[in-house]
Amino acid sequence: MNADHPNYGLSTSTSEHVPAAEPIANPLPRAVLRMNNYLLLDGEWRFAVDNEDVGIAQDWALGHTYEQTAQWPGSVEEHIAEAKGLCTPTSWHDKVVVWYEREFTLPDFDQQEARSMLQITFGACGYETRVWLNGTLLSTIEGEEVHYGEYTSFSYELPEELLHVNNRLTVRIADTMDAETPRGKQESHVYKRGGIWYQTYTGAVRSVWLEMVERNRLRSRVGVVSIVEDHLVRFNLTLRIHDPGAYTIRIRVCERGAEPGSAPLAASDFPLQLPAGQTHQRVVLEVPDARLWSPESPQLYRLEAQLIDAEGYEAKIEAHFGLRKIEARGRFIYLNNEPTYLDGILYQPGTATYEETKRHMYAMKELGCNLVRVHIAGVDPRIYNLADRLGLLLWVEVPSPHSSTARSRANHRAELLRMVELIETHPSVVIWSLYNEDWGAQDIATNKETRQYIVDMYHYMQIKYPQFLVVDNDGWHHISWEGRLKSDLLTAHLYTPDLGRWRELLDRLVQGEMEGTAAFPLVVGDPFFYRRQVPLLVSEWGGFGFPDYGGPQDAEARAANIRAYKQELRQRDIAGDVYTQATNIEDERNGLLDFQTGELSVPAGLLNSRQQQEVTPTGLVGQPAN
Repeated sequence: MNADHPNYGLSTSTSEHVPAAEPIANPLPRAVLRMNNYLLLDGEWRFAVDNEDVGIAQDWALGHTYEQTAQWPGSVEEHIAEAKGLCTPTSWHDKVVVWYEREFTLPDFDQQEARSMLQITFGACGYETRVWLNGTLLSTIEGEEVHYGEYTSFSYELPEELLHVNNRLTVRIADTMDAETPRGKQESHVYKRGGIWYQTYTGAVRSVWLEMVERNRLRSRVGVVSIVEDHLVRFNLTLRIHDPGAYTIRIRVCERGAEPGSAPLAASDFPLQLPAGQTHQRVVLEVPDARLWSPESPQLYRLEAQLIDAEGYEAKIEAHFGLRKIEARGRFIYLNNEPTYLDGILYQPGTATYEETKRHMYAMKELGCNLVRVHIAGVDPRIYNLADRLGLLLWVEVPSPHSSTARSRANHRAELLRMVELIETHPSVVIWSLYNEDWGAQDIATNKETRQYIVDMYHYMQIKYPQFLVVDNDGWHHISWEGRLKSDLLTAHLYTPDLGRWRELLDRLVQGEMEGTAAFPLVVGDPFFYRRQVPLLVSEWGGFGFPDYGGPQDAEARAANIRAYKQELRQRDIAGDVYTQATNIEDERNGLLDFQTGELSVPAGLLNSRQQQEVTPTGLVGQPAN
């Protein structure tokens, strides 16, 4: 098999100059661009279901007869169904183990062969993944023989001594209904499919690709922290070094659409001695007169970052970033030091493809939202780039486990760290939720260990990632410690189809009543006295069309209800709201846009309350708002 095979795409991932309004060319599911060649391994793979989990003991990686094929990317559920000749995805209810295998031809090395090596990256795969090259088990760059997690990418460097002209790649994927692993809204041994719980969608869910990378390089992950008052941008970089010695990090910041080779807005060199292995380094650059990023003006700049060795060889990555500042002060959320009301919508991508998710994002912007709450799920990382360009604020959540144990907390922490490391580039990402409605933290009201873990992770996020607001447990049961809320926002989930009851709940909420508003008390732990000291958000409401939230209605009636409910929200001291939800998903039929096409079923601009009212520190004024 060679590079001319239709399953391969061999090209350079550099981008052409495009107008500022157009997206940069990025065919791979990652947010940071590397200026090199890649070989896409999507397409037909050999496939087998290992019902008895005997493949490791029987050394399938050394040789096995595969009787089926499957298209990568795609879910295990789809592939099992296809193997059985079925048309719809197949459910499994305990454990699933599957194997994939294919060959690839070794690409030609360029003139920098001595400085380069092959790397294979899985855009997302899981929950448990093992990979063999020509029968030899590989370890990820982080040293894992088994990679856990299904929402983020991971990579293997391919040792030269294991490579042949023709190579065999074998992948084993395993998943279970284990309630202690991060599952989000997928069913488990605790929460069964139906209602708000959905079929699992696991396995080979994103692209896999080979690429030539430098032995000494910047990895494809960049953190950005801006404090807008001092015009400084702090870049958090990850370096992978095989040859220790003297290096220079060179940072250039350019206009987003600047021609290659044009003068940068700011640039600086940072000399340093680097040991072998993976290290993290922060560098700081002043960008005078930089324009700030906001939903109304999503100003982006291009970062060019180079790692230069002692002989002058340059390894380069590029990313887009924006300068913005998000804060919770008193009862308001401030973006770039201006109070900003959040007109949000709940978004559950489910099984949406990248193209479908893009259509959803444009449609949610058309609805008038300035915030999208990506609900305990993973999305293709290019979607974060799209939100940066569109000017959509994002509220990101860790997919939750379904039980509260020491092991579930360890798995939750590992998933959080994997996700945040790959998402800290984006100005659009402003809020993180650790948990939602006690899922995976069911004993939060009674177990001090559960509360202590959440408090510790809240403090960790505050210190390491100050560019985000953090919610401890969205919806209710926020944690108070010595009377201090361990959440940047006080959030409540309120569902009622009755407008009079809605007014009553909102009144009680803004008066600081911690019990009797949401399904459970809003705060647990020590007594907490609201007194408007943190922003208050109704982070789920509506759901009109779902039987449990108000029953089926036609589009016109739903739109009228939404307008009336939004009007009541804006007449009170509330900092933002999140309507449930963007699309229908399985049994939950309450979406405002079509899952496949993105077409709206309600008027455009319906969720935009900022055009009618402006939120200010002294009250409401009848002028346009941020």
